[in-house]
Amino acid sequence: MADSIPLNPVRKNSKRSPYYHSARLSRYSSEDEPSNLDEMPLMMSEEAFENDESDYQTLPRARVQRQRGLGWFLLGGWKVLCGSCCDCLAHICRRKKELKARTVWLGCPEKCEEKYPKNSIKNQKYNIFTFVPGVLYQQFKFFLNLYFLVVACSQFVPSLKIGYLYTYWAPLGFVLAVTMVREAVDEVRRCQRDKEMNSQLYSKLTVRGKIQVKSSDIQVGDLIIVEKNQRIPADMIFLRTSEKTGSCFIRTDQLDGETDWKLKVAVGCTQRLPAVGDLFSISAYVYAQKPQLDIHSFEGNFTREDTDPQIHESLSIENTLWASTVVASGTVIGVVIYTGKETRSVLNTSFAKNKVGLLDLELNRLTKALFLAQVVLSVVMIALQGFVGPWFRNLFRFVVLFSYIIPISLRVNLDMGKSAYGWMIMKDEHIPGTVVRTSTIPEELGRLVYLLTDKTGTLTQNEMVFKRLHLGTVSYGMDTMDEIQSHIIQSYAQVPPQPASGSASSTTPSRKTQSAGPKVRKSVSSRIHEAVKAIALCHNVTPVYESHTSVNGETDSAEADQDFSDDNRTYQASSPDEVALVRWTESVGLTLVNRDLTSLQLKTPSGQILSFYILQIFPFTSESKRMGIIVREESTGDITFYMKGADVAMASIVQYNDWLEEECGNMAREGLRTLVVAKKSLSEEQYQDFENRYNQAKLSIHDRTLKVAAVVESLEREMELLCLTGVEDQLQADVRPTLELLRNAGIKIWMLTGDKLETATCIAKSSHLVSRNQNIHVFRPVSNRGEAHLELNAFRRKHDCALVISGDSLEVCLRYYEHEFVELACQCPAVVCCRCSPTQKAQIVLLLQQHTANRTCAIGDGGNDVSMIQAADCGIGIEGKEGKQASLAADFSITQFKHIGRLLMVHGRNSYKRSAALGQFVMHRGMIISTMQAVFSSVFYFASVPLYQGFLMVGYATIYTMFPVFSLVLDQDVKPEMALLYPELYKDLTKGRSLSFKTFLIWVLISVYQGGILMYGAMVLFESEFVHVVAISFTALILTELLMVALTIRTWHWLMVVAEFFSLGCYLASLAFLNEYFDLSFITTWPFLWKVSAITLVSCLPLYIIKYLKRKFSPPSYSKLSS
Repeated sequence: MADSIPLNPVRKNSKRSPYYHSARLSRYSSEDEPSNLDEMPLMMSEEAFENDESDYQTLPRARVQRQRGLGWFLLGGWKVLCGSCCDCLAHICRRKKELKARTVWLGCPEKCEEKYPKNSIKNQKYNIFTFVPGVLYQQFKFFLNLYFLVVACSQFVPSLKIGYLYTYWAPLGFVLAVTMVREAVDEVRRCQRDKEMNSQLYSKLTVRGKIQVKSSDIQVGDLIIVEKNQRIPADMIFLRTSEKTGSCFIRTDQLDGETDWKLKVAVGCTQRLPAVGDLFSISAYVYAQKPQLDIHSFEGNFTREDTDPQIHESLSIENTLWASTVVASGTVIGVVIYTGKETRSVLNTSFAKNKVGLLDLELNRLTKALFLAQVVLSVVMIALQGFVGPWFRNLFRFVVLFSYIIPISLRVNLDMGKSAYGWMIMKDEHIPGTVVRTSTIPEELGRLVYLLTDKTGTLTQNEMVFKRLHLGTVSYGMDTMDEIQSHIIQSYAQVPPQPASGSASSTTPSRKTQSAGPKVRKSVSSRIHEAVKAIALCHNVTPVYESHTSVNGETDSAEADQDFSDDNRTYQASSPDEVALVRWTESVGLTLVNRDLTSLQLKTPSGQILSFYILQIFPFTSESKRMGIIVREESTGDITFYMKGADVAMASIVQYNDWLEEECGNMAREGLRTLVVAKKSLSEEQYQDFENRYNQAKLSIHDRTLKVAAVVESLEREMELLCLTGVEDQLQADVRPTLELLRNAGIKIWMLTGDKLETATCIAKSSHLVSRNQNIHVFRPVSNRGEAHLELNAFRRKHDCALVISGDSLEVCLRYYEHEFVELACQCPAVVCCRCSPTQKAQIVLLLQQHTANRTCAIGDGGNDVSMIQAADCGIGIEGKEGKQASLAADFSITQFKHIGRLLMVHGRNSYKRSAALGQFVMHRGMIISTMQAVFSSVFYFASVPLYQGFLMVGYATIYTMFPVFSLVLDQDVKPEMALLYPELYKDLTKGRSLSFKTFLIWVLISVYQGGILMYGAMVLFESEFVHVVAISFTALILTELLMVALTIRTWHWLMVVAEFFSLGCYLASLAFLNEYFDLSFITTWPFLWKVSAITLVSCLPLYIIKYLKRKFSPPSYSKLSS
């Protein structure tokens, strides 16, 4: 219905005019009639509704442009302009080649019309020429570092020189050297990993036989042989396999994150060729669509020209072998169609960005404010001087003189602090195996608002366990499975010589009585037997036998077919649920031993083999939510149609019953994934009639899917309900308490998964991502603007309910109503996005960053989560069954999901609190000395002469105060146990109150007060010996700093005490050597000691009193808990 709504956006010329308003009204009235679209209008800007999507994105930008002026330019517009110029240049330098469809001749790379990219993997950020400029740019794009560079360079000008060169250049050089070394090490590691991947050897088929080629030398059109357990090097079309069935399995966990194996089918024409060498004797080509992102679809054709008539075969996703997947069975031969940058895996990978923490950005803003204060102070000094003489030069001298307001040690201390936090995280025995891969953002862990998590392997173990079988009148759980086993043994033991006919006799009466009036009630034993048999037959599972001795692949697998021993059998299917069901039937006595494209064999408890021919298979789709199979039993010729599926789909198909809905609800509440199993016996005539209609529908050109579905639906009527099964996807250890902890900490959790909607919803409930009393709103599938509008309005009416949406619907909503959708979704307590591609996951992360300006964290364990992990402000990878790709790409790598609680609540909290205290204290250390300098200069007729020279300045920032100040990285406000017990404490951190303009201004006032007291105190008390002012004020300054560190600390650590006394000892010892600054005979007198003590007391005591009163009358939340 929604399709018929006339939602015609007015294109172009949408200027505001009288017409505009009337058009708007008329459109609303026309829409209003069929659908009440206006009943609850979306919160949209008027432009958004008037313009189609292309205009929609440009309008807000156009509006901003009108406001640009000089103010905008000075306040950061220059940065935007520089950035856009650089982007423009980069775009011109590496213009993207347009991706095109292609015709690829088998084994003839030279016939390719185009030049295709090289098949090499490249994850490096820099090359040999761009490394130094690149790293320097990354450093000096921060105002702080750029400022130090300018100040240091100014010291080369004689008239501006204030002190020694080393006092400016040594710290700057140290910071740059450390950064360069760190980046170089990372870059070398990346280079080694790439080299390893690119130099893997593969066999290439040529006219002269096999040759070995490196992965990076593979070209489009090459015929490549890939052995079992080998990585597929490029996107290929599957031509041949050593498996007799003409199909093979591949593992796709590094591409889409799913651990189950996928069945791929070789092109029929090339699989039928007698020998491998014949691939060169035929003239054939593959037509492939242009490279695209979607890993689940492909369209192409295979054409063989040298036959009459030509052979055409259509190619779909089941004929493709994508790069980065692994061959799981047999040996395959494929023709390469996409290489390097054009492969699906590379197209779905986003490039890692340099992550910068929010704390660093906040400190960067504060340093700009300090710089402004510094310039204002210098201008005031020159103004009071009266702008006499070469005032401009003096102004610059004052700027350099006050440059200690912004201390260079800020960067050094913070970087060393970050390394210390990383070391503490890795040494924490409560979260063993945790690795910090990006040492620059540990504080981000304390500021997160959104956590985006993968499902499979992250929240769940991806291990399915059969939990419950319900037959309507009787239910079997884990503890009563032995009863089922005895029933099965009994039912197959009734007729020992022909177990098959015994089983048939139990199905025959049901067929006869079906049409007759009331049905004869079957015994529990026969009902169990039928249910188990249905579960053992209705699936897509293939048993795979590992051969013990491999001499020759083909004869080997043939022998393995005969050997149905249980010890070397593994099951493979596209869904782990199906494997769990088949494993369960094996455990109760009915074992699937063999399967190919046309038949399957079951083994009974007595060892008898039952054979069934597969006549038709109707695979599971997300639309139908069910799968079916029609089989003919070899011994009796009985044809049976079995079907299983989700309860919503099956409820209308099965015969009337009064228990199904209720039991499904009960199982879902336990977090079990339910499947309804049903059957229908068909006569030969019924089946033949169905087959004719089905084949006809499959050949139709128009509406093929609809016609096929209609024919299948004609069978799906009045089916006999056999049983209801419950399977549990086991959650990771402690997932529920961890999610509860995160929710209480104010973190909103979004689950992004490639899995089916039903599965995702089920896990969301069982993991308590959605709490028991919350409603779930499932966003209906939408395909156009009108449907999206209606569905968003329906969603807006819901309050406090979790949202479940599929990737396709999400894309439509974001295309037309991005802002509105995000605004609504952010109000939800939890959001589940299912059927998400890797790129979509990253898109959602970026969307949250843009619209909410909050910090995001992504956590995943598979190759399909890498894009999301790299896009988030903080990426966490789990080393799981799906390989290490995610944990290698992440900023932090953990071994279990439950460790995230401690990582955020304890380490995130401490890192942020400590860095905030450290950053502000280092600034205080610089501001106090600049205040003293200002007082000194104003007393001495505004002369631009430094108060402390040479070593005193270097010593002040390093050996005299460095250790106590740095020991703040050991401080903690609450014990780790307390932080985990009261996760609500974490909410305060996200408000960013530990480092704000308010706390910064308090520190500025403290610095001005203390600097003034120290300098004026020294002058007042020492009028007679003014020459000793330096010694007096400097000693008082060092003591004040040490006392201030003690005032800031919340929890003492023995190393802090050591640092305080060590620094004091260093200062006292150095007095003996600093004869040019201090007079030893004067320092050892009593007046010196009591006067220094008095000044220090006046500068510190009031602050201690204020702190005591504040703790008493307005204590912070954490102190209430710790007391």
